[in-house]
Amino acid sequence: MTDPLRFPPITDADWPEAVADLRDGFAGKLNVYRTMAHDPELLKAWAPLRQHVVIDNALGAQLSEVTILRTGHNLGSSYEWNQHVHRARICGMSDARIGSIRGPVSDMDKDDATIAGAVDELFTAKRLSPDTQKALIALVGEKGLFDVIATVGFYSTLGYILNSCDTPLDDDIAADLADQPFTG
Repeated sequence: MTDPLRFPPITDADWPEAVADLRDGFAGKLNVYRTMAHDPELLKAWAPLRQHVVIDNALGAQLSEVTILRTGHNLGSSYEWNQHVHRARICGMSDARIGSIRGPVSDMDKDDATIAGAVDELFTAKRLSPDTQKALIALVGEKGLFDVIATVGFYSTLGYILNSCDTPLDDDIAADLADQPFTG
């Protein structure tokens, strides 16, 4: 039987020289990127897209987190869910609101339901219907519509990596969640 952690997060001592410049930035801070560093060319190509999807998107912090949380939920990615529970709390979301993101769309705040419904539609129909597009444009604009689609794709790729490699949650996030258990 093969070890399910054939691609564990790369330590600083084993960090690839090809992406040495990324280790002290975003890539060295999270196990997902330390796992992705097994493919340095992918990690290097990933960096500019990450900047847009994670930092410079048109969704704002909270609706971005709703998109990511619903994507993580759809993927069954424990890492993504827990990582983004932590991030959602930092941007001011309550545990009750965060918890609603994994439930029925009908039980969510209207804006969260619009985003979560779009995420679900991308997973099930592999496209956004005209009605969903209109609702997203009304909520986050045309750029926001594209950022929802890109965020789902971006975090789906991360979720596939995380799930395939059984990447462990980062120690600091795990400790924070142990100190402040999620109640949503």
